[in-house]
Amino acid sequence: MKRVKDKYILVAADFAGYPLKEAVVTHLRKKGWKVTDIGVKSPEDDSPELMFHRLGLRAGAMVSEGEFERALLFCGTGMGIHIGASKCPRVHAGVVESVPAALRAITGNGVNVLAMGAFYVAPQMGIDIAEAYLNAELGTGYEWWKNFYEFHKLAMDELDEFDYEAYKKNGFSFRHKGEVPIELETKPED
Repeated sequence: MKRVKDKYILVAADFAGYPLKEAVVTHLRKKGWKVTDIGVKSPEDDSPELMFHRLGLRAGAMVSEGEFERALLFCGTGMGIHIGASKCPRVHAGVVESVPAALRAITGNGVNVLAMGAFYVAPQMGIDIAEAYLNAELGTGYEWWKNFYEFHKLAMDELDEFDYEAYKKNGFSFRHKGEVPIELETKPED
């Protein structure tokens, strides 16, 4: 698997997300990232295979199959490419438009596919979002919050093992893997 800690990242963009993807990828490569780009590589790319949902499915499959740990995806809104990726097992995809949302997506929700919309995210914001996302992991930054990691890890594990047909057959009752108590806390002052 190509891991974030080794500076590997998968990216994909359709024609609308291409300008934002280019800004982010240029920055990441300058920082030593090894980028695999499976999407639009020039404004002239118009292959039907490069439609947002098809790229989302392809990127999601590469994460689902363990080829890459994480991916950054780009389209006009971030929504369509994210929906495509979300169809693949063990893909936890999110769309973000801010640095705090990107941080929470990874630290609290274990998002392994992060999407951005070029219609809403300016290039420098996209770079900042990518930096925040790629320099954090599930639970980081919340070490002071009792059971934060364990609570969110349980959620990710249950989602990874979710089987809709079994859920439906069980009368839409969910089989828990366990319980982790958690309550809202305020970060202590430094």
